[in-house]
Amino acid sequence: MKIGADNPDNVYHSAPVRGTNTYRIIGTRGTIAYTSFGTKANRYAKDGTMASTGELRDGDLAVDPDGGVEIIVSAEKPAGARNWLPLAVDSTMIVLRESYLDRESEVPGTWEIERLGHTPPREPLTAEHVVRSLQRTAMGVHGTAATFAPWTELFMTRPNEMPDWGQEMFQRAGGDPEIFYLHGYWTLEAGQAWVITTEVPDAPYWNFQLNNWWMESMDWEKRITVNKHTATLDEDGTLTLVVAAADPGWGNWIDTTGHTSGTALLRWVGTDHHPLPTCRVVDL
Repeated sequence: MKIGADNPDNVYHSAPVRGTNTYRIIGTRGTIAYTSFGTKANRYAKDGTMASTGELRDGDLAVDPDGGVEIIVSAEKPAGARNWLPLAVDSTMIVLRESYLDRESEVPGTWEIERLGHTPPREPLTAEHVVRSLQRTAMGVHGTAATFAPWTELFMTRPNEMPDWGQEMFQRAGGDPEIFYLHGYWTLEAGQAWVITTEVPDAPYWNFQLNNWWMESMDWEKRITVNKHTATLDEDGTLTLVVAAADPGWGNWIDTTGHTSGTALLRWVGTDHHPLPTCRVVDL
């Protein structure tokens, strides 16, 4: 789903859950660069929020020597559990993010989930249930647009910049608490480029990506993103990004894919500090 500046490097997995139940996730970690699990209270259909109700970060994940992983998902931490993902009463879903640095060489995890304890029999499907479900689906679509369109309108107040807008807004909509988000809005005339330079912190993963006005990532077949593995750093270790309609022959070119404006996102993941980039528009 292309919403909320979806990461082209990510594979997103999700499972609907109830906060009063207990679940077990089993699988293998694989060799993928970054993995994180979170439980969420998805309220997009109500107030446009998706608050975190529990997190299990990659650095805290206990992995067996053979690569196997077992995670207990529950309201209370069970005795002896090596990996525990908390649930709250209002939790509605589990989100798993797997972030590639190199899709050609990295192996993603394999995961299964099961509910523990007694499972009551299913009740017959009723017309009332179908009506409520369709209404919630429609409100979810509306709530998603109502969440992200005001973000873009906010970013438009400081065009061609990437400031720290404060992280609470992004976390409230379902962001990973281990990620520091730097969003921006860009607009260019013919023959111009948006040049972004920044220090690069030590991080297990980071990336920059270009999105359209609705915060959907651009066409993945184009060069619309770079990350820790694919980017070329300057001689002094800094990063230079050049957002332009054609390859300027220097820096890390990001293709505007025929657009003249849109949004952008720089993610710092798991870092102890969060550099703010310097931005300028230049004539090519």
